[in-house]
Amino acid sequence: MLRLLGNQKRLCNGLTRRDLLHIGGLGAFGVALHDVIRLPAVAAESADHGPKFGQAKSCILIYKYGSPPQHETFDPKPDAPVEIQGEMKSIPTCAPGIDIGDHLPKIARIMDRLTVVRSLTHPYPLHGTVYAVTGIPDVDTKIEAQPRHKRQWPFIGSLVDYFEDQRAGGRLPTIPRNIALPAVMGSKNEIPPLAGPYGAMLGMRYDPVYTDFTAEGTTRAPEIRPGKAYKDPLLGIRPTDQLELAGATTTHTRDPQFDLRRSLLSQFDRARRDLESHERISTFSNQQQLAFSLLTSGKMHDALDYSRESASVRDAYGMTLFGQSCLAARRLIEAGSKFVTVIWDAYGLNAGSWDTHHNHYGRLKKFLLPVFDHAFSALILDLEQRGLLDETLVLVISEHGRTPKIDSKPLGAGRDHWSRAYSQVYAGGGMGRGHLVGRTDKIAGDVEDNPISPKDVLATAFHLLGIDPERTFPDPEGRPMPITGTGQLRPELLG
Repeated sequence: MLRLLGNQKRLCNGLTRRDLLHIGGLGAFGVALHDVIRLPAVAAESADHGPKFGQAKSCILIYKYGSPPQHETFDPKPDAPVEIQGEMKSIPTCAPGIDIGDHLPKIARIMDRLTVVRSLTHPYPLHGTVYAVTGIPDVDTKIEAQPRHKRQWPFIGSLVDYFEDQRAGGRLPTIPRNIALPAVMGSKNEIPPLAGPYGAMLGMRYDPVYTDFTAEGTTRAPEIRPGKAYKDPLLGIRPTDQLELAGATTTHTRDPQFDLRRSLLSQFDRARRDLESHERISTFSNQQQLAFSLLTSGKMHDALDYSRESASVRDAYGMTLFGQSCLAARRLIEAGSKFVTVIWDAYGLNAGSWDTHHNHYGRLKKFLLPVFDHAFSALILDLEQRGLLDETLVLVISEHGRTPKIDSKPLGAGRDHWSRAYSQVYAGGGMGRGHLVGRTDKIAGDVEDNPISPKDVLATAFHLLGIDPERTFPDPEGRPMPITGTGQLRPELLG
């Protein structure tokens, strides 16, 4: 833990600059200051790691909390009985042999840039976010809502940050390497944040830099349950509504130190100019000055400000929180960030988002699928037009899939949790183009060909990002832990 001696000047509500640095406030920016100047540079890897190793210079991860149904997205079964396929059908895409759900027409037109995997599988039909985005070997419901538990494994973005920090020999980036939008997962609904997108065993300094969004949505989304409808910003926001760096306004965080750190971050954001004018930063070491410069730089703020884009670009993504967050993710990647996560989370009830136990068809048809179709297709085309797609890995990840058989009892029907077979889509950074991997049975309930673990997807992502999937990280006792658990590189994803 870093301590800075010297000026005791107090900030805003009585906290000192020493307090800020002592509790790891700078760690909120994904930069390691703990003996960072003494970190040795990572030697260049000379081994042949196979095709496309390191092709991706950055990654955008889209996390769809609650888990979308495979039947209405990327593994439709139009010939299945109505109680399986339901009200929605399939459409052909521009990639021969790949049909997808009929409410994804924009994605159908860019399928020749994408890889679809239909054979994801694992044994845990639960909202195991930490299982989906880390190498943790099992789902443990006892610690699922404890992001700081000592047994939690680090987020893929935190590991990328950790290895980049070593590779850079402690040199700080000009913009945080690991950023998450639009808010801390779980902070906008009634449950505490779940584990998953945190530094965990690596420490809080490798947490993502979180933004926040405090404006009210403009559009009432289809009901989650009868009588439970909300103005959901994921469905509509005002053009003037902005993302901001997370501060003390984010709710439901159960870690007091985390709350304090984010509160201090908010103070830094509000008081940048005052600090630059009055703090004697010339007394800092070179490394400390770099860290302070990162905090007070306007580069992060400028990249988050999607209002700088033309109206036509913003409209292409859609005037929704998800769409504008995807646009901000592209801007952050352009500005130099390494790993940006866009979290599609639940607003209001935890059963919101993609967890369609109730009003399955209403939410899919009028909200979830159109918004995703609009923004995701725009992101892929925008990256391509800017020459960034080949070097930007785009991953769409969720916890699991949904049951083959529809539950007709709830109003609007429902599909429940299902992890034996589900689908995801990836693009860029070395992933295949117009590529289909895996096959399920006639009801999309079990994998018939090429089962793939979510750990394999993480291993393949590390490979594309130039990190050997066989590498390890130290646990709190210094023991080496495999970064993807049992995950293995899957060359078939690379086309």
